[in-house]
Amino acid sequence: MTSTREAYDEWSATYDVVVNPTRDLEKRACETVLGGVSFGRVLELGGGTGKNTAWLAERSRELVSVDLSPEMQAIARRKVTAKNVEFRIGDVTVQWDFGVGFDLITCSLILEHVEDLQHVFREAARTLMPGGRFYLCELHPFKQYHGSKARFETDKGTKVVECFTHHFSDYVDAATSTGFSIERMDEWFDDDDRAGMPRLLSFFFKRP
Repeated sequence: MTSTREAYDEWSATYDVVVNPTRDLEKRACETVLGGVSFGRVLELGGGTGKNTAWLAERSRELVSVDLSPEMQAIARRKVTAKNVEFRIGDVTVQWDFGVGFDLITCSLILEHVEDLQHVFREAARTLMPGGRFYLCELHPFKQYHGSKARFETDKGTKVVECFTHHFSDYVDAATSTGFSIERMDEWFDDDDRAGMPRLLSFFFKRP
């Protein structure tokens, strides 16, 4: 099976140019939840091709943008040249070495590829300064129940990236067991049509 890193390296060639409602809605979610707020040191997990990176950099003193895929990040490096941004290749499933003392961590559309949510929340708690915030936005569990997964088209057909289903309670349990409180939770719908199925689920947590 193709690894997540290899899949996103391949996907990078078309990621920014093919219609992707999940990508675009997450960008809106990030800007809505974090709009009007400035932060000192920010850790961006799943920076990808820079979808949120420039926007976050404008609102922070220092931004460390991390992604698993060198090819995705190479695109972000070309798009975002702000001097307060540092790019790093990293894997959130092992011990983080991205620094400590951040007052905001953002995590965008990567946890469906991570089986152990508890590990991510433990590392986030260790990495954040007291009172720091943790924003995450992921594919809604309802979409996962109906078979939605990260996928993209190639010359040889559709390629599906390995994914793990996380229930609403999985996020809440992982957060509360590591000391986070929930400041905000939102569900995000295509075209704001709340009669339909939500596409994304976002949380804004606070470390004690």
